[in-house]
Amino acid sequence: QVQLVESGGGLVQPGGSLRLSCAASGSIFNIYTMGWYRQAPGKQRELVATITSGGSTNYADSVKGRFTISRDNAKNTVYLQMNTLKPEDTAVYYCNADIRSYVSLATHSDYWGQGTQVTVSS
Repeated sequence: QVQLVESGGGLVQPGGSLRLSCAASGSIFNIYTMGWYRQAPGKQRELVATITSGGSTNYADSVKGRFTISRDNAKNTVYLQMNTLKPEDTAVYYCNADIRSYVSLATHSDYWGQGTQVTVSS
């Protein structure tokens, strides 16, 4: 079994910062791309940022220059540093990882965290 557990969400004023963390655990053989997605009320889930095992990053245009994704491969953890937060960043943020597990070495699968709420409001 593989689990992703997020932490770090909360309520912040516009212009403020938050740092999200997501730790993967379980029967992990290898972790490929990790990323963050978000879903606002009444909207579809959208990509925020991704990072490959080699450190290449990709960002949604709406967060470029404000958010930074990073990862610690030794800890199987991905982070999202969010600065200059705006009310439109309010959403549930989900961690995602492409993982090959010891249970099924022949393939790799997408795993999701349970989500963490980020609310940007004065």
